[in-house]
Amino acid sequence: MGCFSKIVLFGLGWAFTQNPLGGIVAVVLGSLFSGRRPRRSEVNETFGNTEPQRDFNVTFLVLSAAVMKADGNVKRSELDYVKRFFLQNFGQEQAEKYVKMLREILEQEYNIQEVSQQVGRYMDYSSRLQLLHYLFGIADADGFISPEELSVINTISDYMGITNSDFKSVKAMFIKETDSAYKILGIAPTATDEEVKRAYREMAKKNHPDLVSNLGEEVRRAAEKKFQEINAAYEAIKKQRGM
Repeated sequence: MGCFSKIVLFGLGWAFTQNPLGGIVAVVLGSLFSGRRPRRSEVNETFGNTEPQRDFNVTFLVLSAAVMKADGNVKRSELDYVKRFFLQNFGQEQAEKYVKMLREILEQEYNIQEVSQQVGRYMDYSSRLQLLHYLFGIADADGFISPEELSVINTISDYMGITNSDFKSVKAMFIKETDSAYKILGIAPTATDEEVKRAYREMAKKNHPDLVSNLGEEVRRAAEKKFQEINAAYEAIKKQRGM
């Protein structure tokens, strides 16, 4: 798609999305529909039927590209990770479209600070936590999270408004250390038993899978896996302490 078409589409924004992410949606759609303005039905088929789902999916693509490019080497395992997410959520045909859009996005440069800040303003916290979990999953798709990838994810997390303890919690699910169970719950090993129980309740509350059910079944299933990690961390601490 030519530069002029992109500018026109960006200027139009997206008729079905009222927040700033709509501009990105319009640009990405231009690569898929050859610069023409797609019909509402085509957008629903491609991005999901709800505005939160569309915003999550487009943001997922843009921020995924930032993580994939962080170490200067876009890997096949990372592309497969993204394709698998959309394949399980939308089917083969739609997954191919998303991968095509991702390849287009990988060729572009976006202001990640600006995009992440918009996400922080317009996306609910539980969805942001799930998005952060996905970004770690992409970085870990080849079995190793590089310092460059970790730095980009940390930057995105900060600008999305994720707390430092929640960032460390998600990080501990992928980068295992001796005190990972405590980090997943967002507490120190010196915490009292009551503090452990309270931390678990708070972490379970904001990471409950039902909170992201509006983003699609695959997102909800992924949230369930994250929820299981939180439960496992709590059970490990209880066993260690004899609680």
